[in-house]
Amino acid sequence: MIVDDQRATRMGLSLIINRADDLQVTAEAVHGQDALDQLAALLEERRPLPDVVLMDIQMPGLTGIEATRRICADPALAATRVLILTMFEIDDYVLGALRAGACGFLLKDADPQSLVDAVRTVHEGQSLLSPQVLSRLVARMPRTTSTGTSRSTWASDVEALTPRQREVLLLIARGLSN
Repeated sequence: MIVDDQRATRMGLSLIINRADDLQVTAEAVHGQDALDQLAALLEERRPLPDVVLMDIQMPGLTGIEATRRICADPALAATRVLILTMFEIDDYVLGALRAGACGFLLKDADPQSLVDAVRTVHEGQSLLSPQVLSRLVARMPRTTSTGTSRSTWASDVEALTPRQREVLLLIARGLSN
């Protein structure tokens, strides 16, 4: 499912994804509430749910972060994973999306193959952060002094992540690939 308020963006993403032999766009929504309504209708009709939702952040009405939070909090949608796709490389958006339960954060300037690979990665149950976003997060990681105390209050932001999100962030910061 693609959730974006720009029709041209939805069309372009659909073309890219549908060209992959193993992927298919099954639904499009124009904003967060539309996505929630469509998912609820699929549940009610007992129709297959999308495996991955590509979610924009800034949309009229319900934001992508709030829509992500609601999708990830719904036990009936537990198998549906959210990949944030946005043009905004803002730390608060990244952390907000991860706290809401997003499995990945990708910038819209990603090349088509990276987008397809990101959808596959998230579908396989792995997490993903775009290289630019990951570099910024790692640069903001608190460094400890010789006494072991933190020189940054950013640690409280990291503590707000789920244990799995912290584990993944630390593994990536150590240079492991996702």
